[in-house]
Amino acid sequence: MFRLKLATDPRWAKLVEEDISAVLTDHAWCEQKAASNAISIIIAYPEYSEMVEALSSIAVEEMQHFQQVHALIRDRGFVLGPERKDDYVNQLYKFMVKGYGRKAYLMDRLLFAAMIEARSCERFRVLAEHVADAELAKFYRDLMISEANHYTIFLQYARALDDEAVVEKRWNEWLVFEGEIIAGYGKEQKIHG
Repeated sequence: MFRLKLATDPRWAKLVEEDISAVLTDHAWCEQKAASNAISIIIAYPEYSEMVEALSSIAVEEMQHFQQVHALIRDRGFVLGPERKDDYVNQLYKFMVKGYGRKAYLMDRLLFAAMIEARSCERFRVLAEHVADAELAKFYRDLMISEANHYTIFLQYARALDDEAVVEKRWNEWLVFEGEIIAGYGKEQKIHG
């Protein structure tokens, strides 16, 4: 479905299990950043009414996910730790085109968001299938469905902005670039780490 170039090694889930508190904290902040990203697109492009409505729903849902992860953190006797830099997302951000006009930049912002949602969904699937903790496995299985929906919405609005071939060409560039950088990840207790 996502056409990701490199799948996450299932051994990453075992690494995550070594420090559940760290990955839950990282996950909580990922949800907050996803909500903030949707809101920032709304602020920058209020004239796209249908997209504004869809992204406002995503922002609300992402903050609900933040609350759910935070509840898991507290239920397990942990405390939400400080936000950590997300090198993966920062590398993706640098790949966005700039200077080609407002509409082209919006298309790339939507593809950037779709890329993150696709990888998050794929990582949640790995956790759902490979963590021994049944509660966490179910939690990540449920979130996986939501992330797939967000991915689809971001791609849908990107595709509405330009000719299908133009968007598809750029999406393929995103997939290749992401495949190259993700090879350096999967070694930390972080959703994208």
